[in-house]
Amino acid sequence: MWVTSSLTNALTPTAIALGNFDGIHLGHQEVIRPILHRSKNQEEVRSFLSYPLSVPADTQTPISSADRPEHIYSTVVTFNPHPQEFFTGKKRSLLTPLDEKVQQLQALGVDQLIRIPFTWNLASLSPQDFVEKILIQQLCCQQISVGENFCFGKQRTGTAKDLKAIAASFDIPVTIVPIYARGGDRISSSAIRQALENGDLQRAQELLGRPYTLTGTVVKGQQLGRTIGFPTANVAVPAEKFLPANGVYAVRVFVQGVDNHLGVMNIGVRPTVSGTHPSVEVYLFDWSGDLYGETLTVQLEKFLRPEKKFASLDELKAQIQLDCTAAKEELQGNTK
Repeated sequence: MWVTSSLTNALTPTAIALGNFDGIHLGHQEVIRPILHRSKNQEEVRSFLSYPLSVPADTQTPISSADRPEHIYSTVVTFNPHPQEFFTGKKRSLLTPLDEKVQQLQALGVDQLIRIPFTWNLASLSPQDFVEKILIQQLCCQQISVGENFCFGKQRTGTAKDLKAIAASFDIPVTIVPIYARGGDRISSSAIRQALENGDLQRAQELLGRPYTLTGTVVKGQQLGRTIGFPTANVAVPAEKFLPANGVYAVRVFVQGVDNHLGVMNIGVRPTVSGTHPSVEVYLFDWSGDLYGETLTVQLEKFLRPEKKFASLDELKAQIQLDCTAAKEELQGNTK
């Protein structure tokens, strides 16, 4: 898939899904579906769990137009930074950092991701100018798909219906997609974040359409786990990755995208050993080798308990044993 932050480097003409798409949840997938130029069988869709790609902008191999004459490129257009981050100056944690977003868009069959730099000039464009100058003149847009709550243009004055009316004057069709879960609740990235903060992994998975995952490289920690018989892998996830509630989880772990292992994970500051910084530590039930430097993808299956400070390492050790038993019962009862 071609990834670029430059409008001049974009592959054109385009069929565009427009939005921020943090999470690539089920609602986002419905917005993207109308622009895909080919259907995919379930067997063809790559697992969302394989380890992430390294995707510096403009370095992936573009699709050859010679191989696809008159091809319209299915394109997801998003903004960097997120407009809310731009206006507030506050960093946003992400459900899907860039590597994960690219991986999941590829699995859906998207040809191109364009991350438009969000600047004051862009923020000052009227809805009419945004459509004309960005979507039509620079991206040669042939088709557009957005969620029904999409807003754009100066001070977010343009709505999805406005977009449809403006695009119609250029004979460009716009699909407006309602984004609701089966129960009738609206699917949103904020609802997924709330579910994860509450330890409600089932709800998060219902909205995402897949389990929530954390991917990172194993780095050296304090190595205290091995002193009590539970050596853990300290996983360094991207700084911008959204972390769910502190506590202990039953997890499935993929090493370099393969080898499904069962385990427990702790997210938190480790108060029993006077920790001060949040960490992600994973204990694998069936692993005895060296994991340093390996890339792990941790799939969260069940929230077992909140983080707690214990009176001694012996109490902590006893609780970890109980956590392992609970995790095994949960995971082995839900084998995939």
